[in-house]
Amino acid sequence: MLPLVKRDELRKEMEAGNVTVVDTMPADYYAREHLPGALNIPGFPYEDAARFTDELAGGLLPDPAVPIVVYCANVPCRNSELVGARLVELGYTDVRKYREGIEDWVRGELPTESSGP
Repeated sequence: MLPLVKRDELRKEMEAGNVTVVDTMPADYYAREHLPGALNIPGFPYEDAARFTDELAGGLLPDPAVPIVVYCANVPCRNSELVGARLVELGYTDVRKYREGIEDWVRGELPTESSGP
């Protein structure tokens, strides 16, 4: 299980530029709405999470020592745990999870971005 981070701590780290945030939702969900500056490594379908992580991590996250926070939709969502665990297996040394996900972020009335039309 990955170490957890709460909304306020994550927001402060993002504002300070001290963390790389990884959205683990499917690409179309990511395009509609994601945390500001978040990168996308899809963790769904679950059976493809490791392959997506293997294919994308090196290009998106070239420094395995950078602090990373993964998130998905909400507490029941498994995407972030699958992607985060695979990042650890690949040698990333500081991976945490925002378990409450984007639903909690939006509930906290914090800004989001979209990359879709």
